[in-house]
Amino acid sequence: MAAFLDRLFGLDGRTAVVVGGTGVLGGALADGLAAAGAFVVVAGRGADRGAARVDAIRAAGGAATFVSVEATSRESVQALLAATLETTGRADILVNCAGVNSAVPYFEIPDDDYDRVLDTNLKSTHLGCQVFGAHMAGAGGGAILNLGSVSADKPLSKVFIYSASKAAVVNYTQNVARELAPRGVRVNVLCPGFFPAEQNRKILSPERTGAIMGQTPMNRFGTPDELVGAAILLCAPVAGSFITGTAVYVDGGFTGMRF
Repeated sequence: MAAFLDRLFGLDGRTAVVVGGTGVLGGALADGLAAAGAFVVVAGRGADRGAARVDAIRAAGGAATFVSVEATSRESVQALLAATLETTGRADILVNCAGVNSAVPYFEIPDDDYDRVLDTNLKSTHLGCQVFGAHMAGAGGGAILNLGSVSADKPLSKVFIYSASKAAVVNYTQNVARELAPRGVRVNVLCPGFFPAEQNRKILSPERTGAIMGQTPMNRFGTPDELVGAAILLCAPVAGSFITGTAVYVDGGFTGMRF
């Protein structure tokens, strides 16, 4: 049984780059990919948090390093790829997990908030897919996992630009998957439900929490480690070999509720 599961889901010998790996959800995905056998490049802006994540992965028996990146800069993403290749000689998996939110009333949304959310959530995904996707296509294959949201399926109140950006990420993922499939590169999107983290905790008032629970059949929030299984499936070269252009929702049933 163990050998069978390892053959399906194991990532031994693979290099996985997690952009946004210094965050809560990205950090959990970095931990999970390392536990599955991948060498993980934790990429983000926070050097202290990146170092802490690398230390945790190593303490658990995994292998990792931190590389600083500005995910909305093409030059920085290119430098991340170069650093990854210099470290391990390969880049098999990319997880685009950089993201921010804005909880501003609709008629008060400033232009800089609009630009910041779209750039961080969508432009960074585009740059990662384009830069790493070109390398993977030339190398004969790979897997890219973008991070969406339940708000891509159901627009959520109070997070207008965030919802729009995540809907765009899902559409973009499907389009890029079609483009890269003939080159052996799989591209999918993982859409979390409600996982309280730094960027959304401030808008989870008791009233909003009650409304969310009323639309979540499992009647609870998710925990970051509950994203790991789906992520490994979508990144694994064997178990996920025929999965591309799909959106996987890990949301306790939220998107299954229509009334």
